[in-house]
Amino acid sequence: MASKQILHALLAAALLVGTPLHAAKPPASWDGLVQVKSKRLEFVYLQPGADFRGYTKVLLDPAEVAFHKDWQRDYNRTATLSGRVSNADVQEAIRLGVEGARDIFTNSWAKAGYSLADAPGPDVVRVKIGIVNIRVNAPDRQTPGRSYSFSDEAGQATLFIEARDSMTGSLLGRAVDPKAVGDPSMTWRTGASNRADFRNQVQDWADASVRGMAELKSLSPINP
Repeated sequence: MASKQILHALLAAALLVGTPLHAAKPPASWDGLVQVKSKRLEFVYLQPGADFRGYTKVLLDPAEVAFHKDWQRDYNRTATLSGRVSNADVQEAIRLGVEGARDIFTNSWAKAGYSLADAPGPDVVRVKIGIVNIRVNAPDRQTPGRSYSFSDEAGQATLFIEARDSMTGSLLGRAVDPKAVGDPSMTWRTGASNRADFRNQVQDWADASVRGMAELKSLSPINP
């Protein structure tokens, strides 16, 4: 999948859920995929007739990580000068997020018995993931004399995941899952607690993707 196509798909995922969470009504179909009900992820679309039974290996594309387009601006409007989030802060968070998401998904697929492929093959499914629309409610800036940051949740994020046949590029399925991240109780938020909350959410998404593949195999060929 070309980089431009990836960006368009991630943008569509962001628009699908809107802001706040669940604000937009999802379409019944998306790029030829048909929406189906799922207990694991909010919006799931599958290719009618797709057969997942032959896939024993996974080719993971580099993860895409993106903050909500207005998050930095909105947060900095009310932050003190020393507590503002800089462009460098955002880029560093994205870099760490890309590395962390890939590690988590790689480990989850490996633990489930899938071999991690480094090239396309007839038994290889290509998986693309994106963590988008990220908002951090109370980023911990570690500034001198800072006040404590309290929030009723760590933030928000949306998973975008797409599966394709690695040989043909045929689109097999796509899912979007917006989530409020972290314990919903009002509590002190720190950089460490934010990282832990977001990491736990990505882990939940990775585990859900593995279990979802097992279900898709049992339901193949797909008949929405």
